[in-house]
Amino acid sequence: MQVHATIAGLRAARAAVSRGQPVAVVPTMGNLHAGHIALMHQAREHADCVIATIFVNRLQFRPGEDFEKYPRTFAADCAQLEAAGVDHLFAPNEAEMYPQPQTYYVEPPPEQVNILDGEFRPGHFRGMATVVLKLLQITQPDVALFGKKDYQQLMVIRNMVADFNLPVQVIGGETVRADDGLALSSRNGYLSAAERAEAPRLFQVLTKVAAAVRAGNLDSRQLEQEAMAELRAHGWLPEYVALRKKLDLQFASAHESGLVVLAAARLGGTRLIDNLEV
Repeated sequence: MQVHATIAGLRAARAAVSRGQPVAVVPTMGNLHAGHIALMHQAREHADCVIATIFVNRLQFRPGEDFEKYPRTFAADCAQLEAAGVDHLFAPNEAEMYPQPQTYYVEPPPEQVNILDGEFRPGHFRGMATVVLKLLQITQPDVALFGKKDYQQLMVIRNMVADFNLPVQVIGGETVRADDGLALSSRNGYLSAAERAEAPRLFQVLTKVAAAVRAGNLDSRQLEQEAMAELRAHGWLPEYVALRKKLDLQFASAHESGLVVLAAARLGGTRLIDNLEV
């Protein structure tokens, strides 16, 4: 695996890929786990050349969030990527990605980003979409892979790629879970032992909502309120449990097809998100 710290170095490597050989990119913020590595293997199914990126993007963190303490495990990440057969790693520093303060931003439409996660993390998707556009311009992939655990992020990226006519196929990778159902996340490492034992409840709550919908319960509002009440009863601070349309994450009634139930909640000092397609 070749490691590139500069845009020029990555672009030179990208230019050396033979014409006609598909290239896939998997953007990450590092602190890799099995979910990330599954995306690397999935990328190999679609491309002859796989590029991973590691960059902790300050623009998508709000003041007071965990930018400074976000886990940075570069040596271990490199070892995992090498073992997964990744061809190139692009790992720039902030000065390389933002040699001067960013003045142009991707501004996703309010109806996509002022809901769900965007309601509780204003500006997050603006910063995320901006850096993803930069990474796609730098790496010039044919295919880009993102995990479905960040469901709203995936929707925003797909719409951005379509609106800008980027020649990139965006593929969502299935959420990888621990044996007890907890979605793998870099932030799981913040959990205490007791919190880690409690954390699978988030997925259990989503599973109950999905099962109720499949059983014919059409009262989505009641389902959401009951799910949040269960989380509160076990010490969580839920931000939302929401049944939405998969296509655009707008409000849905439970009798519609193509639904997803999403949740975000704080357990102690850790914010966890998850979702389950119905």
